[in-house]
Amino acid sequence: MTTELVLRLAQNAIYTILLVTAPVAGIALLVGLLVSIFQATTQIQEQTLAFVPKIVAVFLAILVFGGWMLQHVLDFTQSLLGNLSQFVG
Repeated sequence: MTTELVLRLAQNAIYTILLVTAPVAGIALLVGLLVSIFQATTQIQEQTLAFVPKIVAVFLAILVFGGWMLQHVLDFTQSLLGNLSQFVG
């Protein structure tokens, strides 16, 4: 295994992780921002008000984007296992 191959594998793995987690993280960030703005304008400082909407939004995002996320992870895994002969001496 050459250094270039290891770096390419690491780059593909990190790209796949970022691509798969981006929709859920983005939605959680957006919902958190909206809840924070709501709390600041109404001066309600309830901890569960910030927590529950994000959990619901992340759950819905996983339901909506789950198939797409799974397909990307499966493509990466199939590519990795398909090229397994290159990794073994």
